[in-house]
Amino acid sequence: MQSAFDFFAAGELLAPDLTAEEAAGIAASLGVPGRLEPLGSQQDQNFLIRGDDGPAGVLRIANAAFPAVETAAQDAAAAAVQAAAPELRIATVLERDGRSASGRFPTPAGETTARVIRFLPGGTLVDRGRLAPDVVARMGAVAGRVSAALADFEHDGLDRVLQWDLRESLRVVDLLAGAHPDRERRDAVRRAADAAWATVAGIAAGLPLQAGHFDLTDDNLVAGADGRLPDGVIDFGDVSRGWRVSELAVTLSCLLHHPGGEPFTVLPAVRAFDAVRPLDDAELDALWPLVQLRGAVLVVSGAQQVALDRDNAYASSALDREWRMFAEATAVPAAVMTGLIRDALGRTRPVRLPGGVPLARGLREVDLGVESPHADGGAWLEPGLDDRVAAAAGAPLVARAGVPRIGAARVLDAVSAPTVPTGATLWAGAEDLRLGRPWPGVVRPGEPIELAGDGVVLRVHGARADADALAVVPAGGRAEVQVVVAGAPEVPPMVRPEYAAGWLALTADPGPLLGLEPLPSEPDLLARRERVLAGVQEHYWAVPPRIERGWAVHLVDTTGRARLDMVNNVTAIGHAHPAVTAAAARQLALLNTNSRFHYRAIADLAATLAAALPEPLERVLLVNSGSEAVDLAIRVAQAATGRKDVVAVAEAYHGWTLASDAVSTSVADNPNALGTRPDWVHVVDAPNDYRGRHRDADAHRYGPEAAAAIRALAAAGRPPAAFLAEPFFGNAGGVPLPDGYLEQVYAAVRESGGVAIADEVQVGLGRLGRWFWGFEQQGVVPDVVTLAKSLGNGFPVGAVITTADVAERFASEGSFFSSTGGSPVSSVVASTVLRVIREEGLQERARTVGGRLKRGLLALAERHPLIGAVHGEGLYLGVELVRDRATREPATAETALVCDRLLDLGVIVQPTGDFKNVLKIKPPLVLPEDAADFFVARLDEVLTTGW
Repeated sequence: MQSAFDFFAAGELLAPDLTAEEAAGIAASLGVPGRLEPLGSQQDQNFLIRGDDGPAGVLRIANAAFPAVETAAQDAAAAAVQAAAPELRIATVLERDGRSASGRFPTPAGETTARVIRFLPGGTLVDRGRLAPDVVARMGAVAGRVSAALADFEHDGLDRVLQWDLRESLRVVDLLAGAHPDRERRDAVRRAADAAWATVAGIAAGLPLQAGHFDLTDDNLVAGADGRLPDGVIDFGDVSRGWRVSELAVTLSCLLHHPGGEPFTVLPAVRAFDAVRPLDDAELDALWPLVQLRGAVLVVSGAQQVALDRDNAYASSALDREWRMFAEATAVPAAVMTGLIRDALGRTRPVRLPGGVPLARGLREVDLGVESPHADGGAWLEPGLDDRVAAAAGAPLVARAGVPRIGAARVLDAVSAPTVPTGATLWAGAEDLRLGRPWPGVVRPGEPIELAGDGVVLRVHGARADADALAVVPAGGRAEVQVVVAGAPEVPPMVRPEYAAGWLALTADPGPLLGLEPLPSEPDLLARRERVLAGVQEHYWAVPPRIERGWAVHLVDTTGRARLDMVNNVTAIGHAHPAVTAAAARQLALLNTNSRFHYRAIADLAATLAAALPEPLERVLLVNSGSEAVDLAIRVAQAATGRKDVVAVAEAYHGWTLASDAVSTSVADNPNALGTRPDWVHVVDAPNDYRGRHRDADAHRYGPEAAAAIRALAAAGRPPAAFLAEPFFGNAGGVPLPDGYLEQVYAAVRESGGVAIADEVQVGLGRLGRWFWGFEQQGVVPDVVTLAKSLGNGFPVGAVITTADVAERFASEGSFFSSTGGSPVSSVVASTVLRVIREEGLQERARTVGGRLKRGLLALAERHPLIGAVHGEGLYLGVELVRDRATREPATAETALVCDRLLDLGVIVQPTGDFKNVLKIKPPLVLPEDAADFFVARLDEVLTTGW
């Protein structure tokens, strides 16, 4: 009887090398004939068997070095997992005529086991590109489920000595590293393996053992019916007994080679595994060192296999990704990742600060966080914010550890900046700042100055040693104070927010030594929001960043991550524009009351709006929002005509008030929109030349058909009061109306005495670049125009502008006023916005930068088939994503994932359209060229590497 396999005794392991004809004979003898296609494997040989109706199974020919009892253990383990986890698809051995499709066969290398395994459709994840967090989480959950299913599994074939058993990882590296052809990489692997093993060896005795799959990687997890989330497990070839936590370590390691994969991105898998198969303390401490050891083993094993079997394309193709796994696993110290993992699971181990006297007294705390007033006016973008603030104060200051600093933020960067300080920062002010010794001990002078304590080391960077004190920060100088766990790796002064919890786990807050009270713990703000706000008041993203600062085209979250805002047409002239800030503050200091009082600001705004529109649009009514503006426009039309009926366009959104919602037909905003319109609303086809009923060259039919519908209403005795539409189809993603459309429809509605309403809330005020108003693109003049959003740059203000005749007829219903619509502050803000658009040439910028942006997007469309069309003009664009350009099937799920991935890469964009498959691109009009290029580059990256 063949003894258990021992990798260290087996020597070279060449994969079986049967011809396709020989393998086909084996498959036929096992009762599964068919055409064979070779599949990759490191040390076995696999073939896909194709029958007349598709894949019939996978022929797996084991390496002759593996005893039959071990292949039997693999098959039994697969069956055990399938029985315990019926929700998973498991690649078990097929049965034919009541017997297992398995047997022993002679090969040139000796007798071996061959069997036909169940084929799982869906494909593995190894070449999937970027893995989204929900995919990562599912991989962790599957690993946990398999581990739980094998918890009590026993078999005579489990006690093998495999090179993949992480208990043997250091021996494997010692044995194989010398053969690696790259000396620099070889040395890096040896150093990392020695360091990781030193941690594991100290806790190995406490690590639970059990049977495991131990190869639940992207190579062996198969996507389910949705094509994304894995639910299938193949290749039980590494089944053995080992450390329980190794199951998760192996899965985590494979995540690191995917685009965007770095250590912190594995946390969803850790949380999901722990929820199914809880990790104990020893396992938490061992987990990341084992990930590093797994990476080291892969690198040396892959190099050895290629050297032995140069024709093994599977092994050769894996070399680059195996190195990336190792490089990413060791890019962050294991102790940092352990702290990060513990934080993610809520099992932190706080570092105790030794008691003692204050390090310094009389320090004034300075706020350098995201919401600091020192950062206002874009000051955070100028280098040296912190030191400028300190110099202006002229007094000794302290800034806290652990609070992200806005001055460290970077814009137009796909990777977050190191914004989180691991220590406190001191500024000496006009005189030297002396730092005392908070506890007894020997001071080690140098850079940094160090004082050891009870398990920690106090470090002062940037100060000079002093015989009578711990250190002195010279007048006008700056020092960093850290309290670090003794023996910890060097802790940088600033770290990226994604890793902050891990680095801070190696430190104690020096705040108490500097006279700072602990900050109160903050409640979960998102949970609080969802508890007190109505559920229908949605927010972007499932787990949104908390954004507390905006500037120009940038939005900054509370971690100090700055992202490019490509969706916010609400702030037309940019976030926190100083002209608006100053005008609003000054007017608030003077007067803010309701619009029935007489004051200058309301007259100035009305005159400016009227002057910006063509005759005969000259009468202005002011409200608070776009919804109110559309609502009022409908009332105006109904009063002016004495009629009720309104004609609206499908796939449009106009607001949330009773009347504006009545004419909103977008099923994305209201799935029941088309079936719940009141009887006075009549809907005509969306004039969408890409996705509508009439496409491309046939789009000219929309105008005559809509006009005919209006005339039919009049002939039936229900002439409409108004036709209402965006003059540039915004909700569909910036789709221009067919040429002549509004001319034909406006003529039809006016024939029977109705009025034409142009909803310019999204597209007006220069956003289109070539035209200040959307209706100009159609060569028409409406009877009523509605404005909002960008008119106030985020301040609630809206307007309805109409003719004198229509306004007078509306007056027959009585007086109109809005308490805060047209208030002094809202009027001043709106007038300032209009002035800035004119003085800063923002319409021209929309034309030039928007043109550059659209050209970049069109270039992407030539290379990425997911882009079906690029719509729009100026800085109102839409990128429509489709699964098939011929059928134009909407890529709805993909669009949401693309938006999520862009958020990770520093860009904010959201879906629009009835199928939520259009990226709506309507940034502030101050968008610079480099920001437009950054967006194109990031979208290219997402479409290239996956989402």
